[in-house]
Amino acid sequence: MTSTSTPPGLARFNDLEEHAAAAALHEACASAAWGRRLIAGRPYADADALYAASDAAMAELTEADLAEAMAGHPPIGRPAPGDPASAREQRGMAAASADLRAEMLELNLAYQEKFGHVFLICATGRTGAQMRDAARERLGNTPEREREIVRTELGRINLIRLARLVAPVEEDRPRP
Repeated sequence: MTSTSTPPGLARFNDLEEHAAAAALHEACASAAWGRRLIAGRPYADADALYAASDAAMAELTEADLAEAMAGHPPIGRPAPGDPASAREQRGMAAASADLRAEMLELNLAYQEKFGHVFLICATGRTGAQMRDAARERLGNTPEREREIVRTELGRINLIRLARLVAPVEEDRPRP
């Protein structure tokens, strides 16, 4: 059992059976190696320790691990049906014009052709135009430079998703 000083959402995560923790982490990131590393680090005293473990695990992912993680992300502008996380994160594309959506589709295809994987960006809080501009700019990168950017963007996405995972639920919050 986790200490009572641990925030309730994090305590719940710490106390999950291993298979349940793995499933919850897979929702945050499709890399099994990343998930195993975070499970191995439990229990976490606070969210910052969990986030630091996530960053350390991201830094150690192999090319195959990164490919596995990226395979869990739909293209920008086309969130996976039934995936509330990708729809929420890509909200900036929801109000985009038909022209911008068509351009983003073309950029996604050009990016995938050049780099062999989906264009990955931490879309939370970004407008459709900002995502388009980032895709345009990143098409000029070398594969080596792009891999490092992808690792950073994936790390940002993971931290946002981990924060949601360990956030207190309504019954945990103090009442006024």
